[in-house]
Amino acid sequence: MELAPGLAPVAALLGTWRGDGAGSYPTIEDFSYTDEVVFTDVGKPFLHYVQRSWSPDGAPMHTETGYLRIPEVGTAELILAQPMGQTELAEGTIAAEADTLVLELEAQVANSATAKHVAATRRRYELSGDSLTTTFAMAAVGQPMTHHLRSDMRRV
Repeated sequence: MELAPGLAPVAALLGTWRGDGAGSYPTIEDFSYTDEVVFTDVGKPFLHYVQRSWSPDGAPMHTETGYLRIPEVGTAELILAQPMGQTELAEGTIAAEADTLVLELEAQVANSATAKHVAATRRRYELSGDSLTTTFAMAAVGQPMTHHLRSDMRRV
């Protein structure tokens, strides 16, 4: 299967990434976790995306799934669903800075009636060689946009 031409800018993301993460937020205790992100080519003009995380003792913590689209040069969209009751429609930019690929995305969030309220999110994916760094901020439960997560992963 050949990668759709529009996905060439994100071809280096294909595969499985795993590493350590740390989280904080004004309403919770700081924590650490193991993070895994998988980008898969499915033969269409988007990549399938799956993220999972585990606590230091191996207990599942979070998961989300969706699709990464590159609708035109320099733009990116990440459409996500989360089992905690949110969906995110993230839009932003993709750029190459020296030998680093950077995706920066801001999302509109829809919450189910029983979900904790998340108003907006901001994500950054920074790929340099076989190192993928992710950062995640959110405006949630009455807090303004605030840093929440960072993970440093390597290609598995």
